[in-house]
Amino acid sequence: MYAIVEIAGQQFKVEKSKKVYVHRLHSEEGETVSFENVLLVDNDNDNDVKVGAPFVSGAKVEAKILKHLKDDKVIVFHKKRRKGYAVKKGHRQYLTQILIEDINL
Repeated sequence: MYAIVEIAGQQFKVEKSKKVYVHRLHSEEGETVSFENVLLVDNDNDNDVKVGAPFVSGAKVEAKILKHLKDDKVIVFHKKRRKGYAVKKGHRQYLTQILIEDINL
């Protein structure tokens, strides 16, 4: 069984007991959060696919926050040739690792 869920403005394919990295959530480590913006639910046993318009009514995904961390550094380099202009910047995105505990219909 898997679901397509919207978390922090992005869509993720989640399955039970899988770890997912999402944009930073405003909850503490160890807390349980639930996401109700479920776009699609596929039950492998019944070949039953429920597609929401825009969300599946009554569906909910429960997850546990494992830890907050930062992603790998992304280098942003701008250069204009023959002008003597070069700027090098770096960026690290704040992420949250969550563990999908349950998908409820």
